[in-house]
Amino acid sequence: MNDIICPNCNKAFKVDEAGYADILKQVRDHKFDEEINSRLVLAEKDKVNAVKIAEANIRISLQLDLSEKERLLTELKAKNETELTKKMADKDAKIAEMSSKIQNAEIEKKLEISEKIKIIEKERDSLAGDLKVKETEKELLKTTIEQQFSNKLTVKDETIRIKDDEIARLKDFKQKLSTKMVGESLEQHCEIEFNKLRSTAFQTAYFEKDNDSSSGTKGDYIYKETDNEENEIISIMFEMKNENEETATKKKNEDFFAKLDKDRISKKCEYAVLVSLLESENEFYNNGIADVSHKFEKMYVVRPQFFIPIITLLRNAAMNSLKYKQELNLMKNQNIDITNFEDKITQFKDGFAKNYLSASNHFEKAIDEIDKSIARMEKVKQELRTSENQLRLANQKAEGLSIKKLTYGNPTMKSKFGG
Repeated sequence: MNDIICPNCNKAFKVDEAGYADILKQVRDHKFDEEINSRLVLAEKDKVNAVKIAEANIRISLQLDLSEKERLLTELKAKNETELTKKMADKDAKIAEMSSKIQNAEIEKKLEISEKIKIIEKERDSLAGDLKVKETEKELLKTTIEQQFSNKLTVKDETIRIKDDEIARLKDFKQKLSTKMVGESLEQHCEIEFNKLRSTAFQTAYFEKDNDSSSGTKGDYIYKETDNEENEIISIMFEMKNENEETATKKKNEDFFAKLDKDRISKKCEYAVLVSLLESENEFYNNGIADVSHKFEKMYVVRPQFFIPIITLLRNAAMNSLKYKQELNLMKNQNIDITNFEDKITQFKDGFAKNYLSASNHFEKAIDEIDKSIARMEKVKQELRTSENQLRLANQKAEGLSIKKLTYGNPTMKSKFGG
């Protein structure tokens, strides 16, 4: 038996070995439990501390990762924004440059067209003014020639006074000649009369027999005169006709008009003059100079005494109109120049239209290329915006990251973080 003192009441009581063993067992179990509990508490505290340290380390690690990601995002966004800004600025600069070039090209083309139009209008006005002057000069020429012809024809009255004596003399002379001699003597008479004045009044004139019968016929004499520039002043085809009073078949002046006109045309003469002693009683022809241009163009019939006066009259009229003939020739040449000028204008218009069409096509192609460049830049811009959107979503996901989300569905990590 063993005495055991109660620690609470200090009383002693006896316990047998079995009871003592039981009490000892109880005491040992209690201490063991206390020790176990104490160790469990310490273990729990260690676990909690370990979890807190791990959580702190994870938080620090995640924070560092987030900070790094935020830095990378910031750098990427800054870089993208810089590149985008630069590309947009380059695009805007290119668009502005192309717009400026297009505008300058349009201004230059408008100025060029305006200058060309002004030059053409100036030349047109100048030509119109020249033509107006020429028309005025033409009217003055017409008036002057009409006045001169009117004045010159008045000499007819003065020369008629000598016709009767001359006709009588020629009739008397004609009666003494044979038919062949009459014709030859009239030609000789006219030639002699001309040669008397050749050295003084007709120094540069051509007056010779017509020996060219290649056209089938020929006249008697051709008179031609030109100026220093080889412009024809006057040209006359002469035919001399006479007949003996004793000739049975009497010819009329009209019988020779057609042949004379044919000879004039074939030899390219301006006037045709029949020097005739035919129809000696016909008062129409006896007036001295008979105008028969109502039957054949520019044709006259004269008596021999008016051979020199008809040349003088026609020559003086031609000399007075020579200046106007020269101006008319100049006008013809100018008309050719005007035609050539108009052709050049037409060629210029055609060439300009072709160049303008080519430039317009290139202009349209340039516009298309600009549109394509803008479309490509818009596509790059859209891609950058899409990249920015993806980065924004990634940033949102990073900002929404938490321990709870990380340990969701993971019991081991959840237990470690005390979740």
